[in-house]
Parts: sequence; C-alpha cells; structure tokens
Amino acid sequence: MTATKGLEGIVAAKSSISSIIDGVLTYQGINIDELAEKASFEEVIYLLWNGKLPTQSELDKLISQLGEYAAVPNEVIDGLRLYPQGANSMASLRTLVSSLALYDEEANDMSKEANYRKAIKLQAQLPTVVAAFARLREGKEPIAPKKGVGVAHNFLYMLTGEEPAQVAVEAMDKALVLHADHELNASTFAARVTVATLSDIYSGVTSAIGALKGPLHGGANEAVMVMLDEIGSLANVEPYIQNKLDNKVKIMGFGHRVYKHGDPRAKHLMQMSRQLGELKGDMKLYEMSVKIEELVTGQKGLKPNVDFYSASCYTMLGIPRDLFTPIFAISRVSGWTAHILEQFEDNRLIRPRAEYVGPADQHYVPVSERG
Repeated sequence: MTATKGLEGIVAAKSSISSIIDGVLTYQGINIDELAEKASFEEVIYLLWNGKLPTQSELDKLISQLGEYAAVPNEVIDGLRLYPQGANSMASLRTLVSSLALYDEEANDMSKEANYRKAIKLQAQLPTVVAAFARLREGKEPIAPKKGVGVAHNFLYMLTGEEPAQVAVEAMDKALVLHADHELNASTFAARVTVATLSDIYSGVTSAIGALKGPLHGGANEAVMVMLDEIGSLANVEPYIQNKLDNKVKIMGFGHRVYKHGDPRAKHLMQMSRQLGELKGDMKLYEMSVKIEELVTGQKGLKPNVDFYSASCYTMLGIPRDLFTPIFAISRVSGWTAHILEQFEDNRLIRPRAEYVGPADQHYVPVSERG
C-alpha cells in the first residue's frame, strides 16, 4: 500500500449532489453559473436535499419550515452568554451546534424522516445562533427570527436589527448559493466520516465545522480581509504583494486544488464586490482586490478562488471579518446535511489504511536496561 498525500486524486465516494468536471461546478447537474444568476438559496437547499428543483408549493413549504424551526432553545442562548469575551467565532459555532443536539428530542432518532427534519432545523438555526453570537459580544440582545422571509434576509435582519436593503439581501443570497456545496471538500468529508459510524447528524455537522475552521478551508476569506486591511490603500498593493511574491509567501484567496483554470464561483463574487462598492460609493476594496489579482495571476498564474472576493463583499455588507467563516457555514450546512443524508442512504464505515513508515523489528527493552 502506497499513501497519496492529502488523498489527492483519490475517489472516496459516489455522490449525486455536486460535481466538478473539467472545471465546471454543478449542483445536481445544474451549472453553478445558472444557479447563481437565477436561483434563490432556498431553491438550492431543496435541490441539494431532494435532487430536483422545488415546485412553488414545495418551495413555500420549505420556507415555512425554515421559519418554524429558526428559533433556538432559550437554554442555548443562555449558554452562549457564558462564553468568554473574545471567544473565537468558529469555536463558538462548533459548541453551539453541538449544544443544539441536547435540546432536540429527535437527536438520536435515525429514521429517514427525523434526519430530514433535523437537516431543516440545522439550516434554520445556524443563522440564528451566528447572529446571536455577534450581537451578544457587542452588548446587544439577540433578535428573534422572522417568519416568511428567506435565509439571507433573516440573517441580515437578526444581525443588525434593521430591515436589510434589497440589494444587500440579493448579494447575501447569491453568496449563500455559491458556497452551498463543493463536492467532497475537507469539511464535507469530515461530516461523512463521522456519520458513517452511524453517529447523529449533529455530530456530523460539528465535525464539519471543526474542519471548516482551518485557514486552508473556510478561514481563507478572513485571511484575505486581514491582508486587505494590512495593505490599506491602492497605492500600497504593488509593493506589499511584490514583497510576498519575492519571498514566496502564500497569498490567501488564490489557487485551488481541483480548479486548474480558475474557480467558477469567483467571477460572481467579483461582480458582487463591484456592485456593492458602487452602491456604497466606495470602490477601494474592489479596486485593491482587482490590482492584487492582476499581480498574482500575472506573475504566478494563480487565479482567485471563492474566498478572495467574498472578503470584500462581506465587508461592504457591514459584516465583521471573523463572521465570514460562520457565514460560510450557514450556507455549507445545506451541502453537509445533503451529504449526510446521502451517506445514511447507502452507508459503509469509512476506514482507509495508512502506509507504515516507522521502524521495523523493534523489541521491548526492560526499563532498567534503557539507555
């Protein structure tokens, strides 16, 4: 047996949920470009879970269910109040999702119907707990979710306490569509490995959040914003980036293992970044990002991935940068739960082997004889 570092090129599962073939991303066979331009996030959730786009009545029912389950138990919010000031946002989300299981009477019910309901609950409740976390750390009280509005609208409302502008809702909705699923990425694989033991759906999503927390996965968009803040102005872009390139320092937000000719999601976020800049009358972040792309792509041949322009988009929506990855989770929980449901349908314990590279022919030596 020979190991493949990072499992690169290894096919570990069969799935009908999403695909990346010749640089084209699809959800259930529908091109991401088409979904980004035409579909709502709720339509995408239904598509990922059910393998088809919903009828109007099916869509209405899903939106109603998401509204019904969006409120979280008071005990979860009370627990959140006890978190340390300055607690890491993703560590907090990981703990919050785990605690939600304690107050769900169906948490350990492994029936197909119960698991589908839990998927709806998780999708509905992640925006609520992320917004509550953000408000409590600012000394504000959490805002209860509204019924009859989409996930994007509800999250922005719970975060700010104000009715969001339509353009902000549209931008957030598109970002959620673009982040919803991405084949067998690290967090999705972590979720499938966990539930393959027949652990519950909350454990699977908690595992996924732990994987998403890393800067080589979901944390990259926050790292992009840190870089933009460090650069500070358009005039500083070239010397800053050139110094990084000359010293072979990794520039976050560029390159992707499975895309050799560019991430198809990046162009949609680039367009959103420009539109939000024009709306706010402040093009600085967009122009800085474009300049960085020109330098990195021109010299290294690396193109931006989904994280690069999402950083400026979220910032222009007034979202603190340490919430970027939790927002990623709000979207990606739709894909995680789709994969978990698929894993349960045809489960086999995921247990790969390791190539042993340690010493051979070792023997036990009594402690008195060890030098």
